[in-house]
Amino acid sequence: MAWFNVFILGIVEGITEFLPVSSTGHLILFHRWFQLSPENFQNAFDVCIQLGAILAVVVLYFRKLNPLASVDQDGKAMTPKKRRKIVELWAKVLVGVLPAMVLGLLFDDLIDKYLFSEKVVAVTLVLWGIVIILMEKRVRPAKFQSLEEVPYSYALGIGFFQCLAMIPGTSRSAATIIGAMTLGLKRVDAAEFSFFLAIPTMLGATLLKVVKNVHGFDPSQWIMILFGGLVSFITAYLVIRVFMNFIKKHDFVPFGIYRIIVGILVFILFL
Repeated sequence: MAWFNVFILGIVEGITEFLPVSSTGHLILFHRWFQLSPENFQNAFDVCIQLGAILAVVVLYFRKLNPLASVDQDGKAMTPKKRRKIVELWAKVLVGVLPAMVLGLLFDDLIDKYLFSEKVVAVTLVLWGIVIILMEKRVRPAKFQSLEEVPYSYALGIGFFQCLAMIPGTSRSAATIIGAMTLGLKRVDAAEFSFFLAIPTMLGATLLKVVKNVHGFDPSQWIMILFGGLVSFITAYLVIRVFMNFIKKHDFVPFGIYRIIVGILVFILFL
């Protein structure tokens, strides 16, 4: 049953990591039926398998993120100017990750202890569902037509929005996308920057969990984490492609409605 639970949780992570619905919140809820033990392993598992989903971004956007590639994402020859723009994009991503890096190191243990609960998830699911709907109803013309135009100060601002996702049920994707759109990015650019910002953020969070538990888990538990990460990678790879095609033609209102419905169900079922 443990391996079946790992498989199901990997799928849940892969589906929800990049959608504005909260992967952590969904994992907390699914642990009601698909538990792993002991609890400290379960908490570390939830964080570490996110790295599998993040690797899906690296694969899908490899040319767009790799300044050493011979051709760009459009299959055209890479020029020094294009390489410089990729390096600048990475610099903006690293600036954006600074707030989460600092606050994560300071409050990681407190968040695990006090905020990982169905009650917190239910409240944040509903609250951010409402925020998403209101944001889409008040959407304004974008200030920037591409990620290249986004200044470093705005990248830092998006990073502070990302910190809101430390509260389970908020959704890192929702917080960063909403923050980016509020600051003037187009919907697709906001989603892509959210994906890119996840790479160092989740890598850092995973390394933190590994360092804390490197001697605390046996080999079979580490294999479970690797298997869960592989499942989340495959699932996320498929979901990202569908999600990006969806938001080119639609807004985020359906995700806001979904969050409110799920939040209400959590109140009814668990509280």
